[in-house]
Amino acid sequence: MLKTANRSIFSEDHEIFRDSVRKFFDAALIPNLDRFEEEGLCDRAFWKASGEAGIVCPTVPEAYGGLGLNFLFNTVITEEISYAGSSSGIVLQNDVCADYLVHFGTEEQKTRWLPGMVSGDVIVAIAMTEPGTGSDLQSIRTTALRDGDDYVINGSKTYITNGIQADLVILVAKTDPTAGGKGISLILVEAGREGFEKGRKLDKIGQRSGDTAELFFNNVRVPVSNLLGQEGRGFACLMNSLPQERLSIAVLAQAGAQRAFDEAVSFTKDRKAFGKTVFDFQNTRFELADMAARLQVGWAHLDWAIARHVAGKLDAVEASAAKLWHSELQGEICDRSLQLHGGAGYMNEYPIARLWRDARVSRIYGGTSEIMKEVISRSL
Repeated sequence: MLKTANRSIFSEDHEIFRDSVRKFFDAALIPNLDRFEEEGLCDRAFWKASGEAGIVCPTVPEAYGGLGLNFLFNTVITEEISYAGSSSGIVLQNDVCADYLVHFGTEEQKTRWLPGMVSGDVIVAIAMTEPGTGSDLQSIRTTALRDGDDYVINGSKTYITNGIQADLVILVAKTDPTAGGKGISLILVEAGREGFEKGRKLDKIGQRSGDTAELFFNNVRVPVSNLLGQEGRGFACLMNSLPQERLSIAVLAQAGAQRAFDEAVSFTKDRKAFGKTVFDFQNTRFELADMAARLQVGWAHLDWAIARHVAGKLDAVEASAAKLWHSELQGEICDRSLQLHGGAGYMNEYPIARLWRDARVSRIYGGTSEIMKEVISRSL
């Protein structure tokens, strides 16, 4: 169980909420982890049950079916999902997709989509990455060109979380291909639109229970009313939302690192070698002590970043630094924890194997570690 007693950012209300989240995951998530991994997604029954439990999009205003809570409640959910060893796309819907609708959507768009997102009936993806374009969003090639009262969309996207199950896609496209970043807009594309096809469910190293897909758009027509925010302001919307996305990844990473460490402590105290437990060897204790110190620093920094974000003060550089540091920490802790398992760590029957595999992508998605360094270096 993730210990949170010494963290000052959470109130009693948050701890009561965390207890309810844990109880729900104990009943609905953890018994299904292996099945979700095998099927390559968390099924709609889980999404619906999560909505009924109040853990999908809790920050959505009450007027649209949400609980009207702040990001700290999202943080509780994100930490518990990560600590449980799940890669559920609920985190993306909570921490990324919902805010695009809340902040930039019209009243009609909010009324149409947000209640279903909260209930778990509507699954949303955001489609940025393209086959030839990763972190360089200004170089995307997907277009949404005006034709009367419609946008006509052509292009493709890849590595899209929730892509297979998505009922709605927030598409990043060029409405003016000649204007660079100022020509980018956000377009809502409903599943089932003629010419919109979902490709294969991508076969990933880890995070196998989070569905990831290719998406194809061939002369897809959507009404101009599907524009999210202002035309040509999509890049600004993305930059406004990226700090929370990167902080969310930092939260996932820190909680995942803590789980890997806890697994290592438990395993080494139980495993016998040369007449004593593996924990009794000085090298084991020193390895664990060093990791414990790094995790202590990590939690202190993460809580500082979360508190700044809730106060509206976390900037893009600070969020990028948090994403960089915590994702790198996760990789290190998971690797060292697996090493302390010896050969058992390489066996999929042990949780550490999944934690280690799932951790690798945190240094890539949401902006690679190298891009995070570039963002930070520009501020120096």
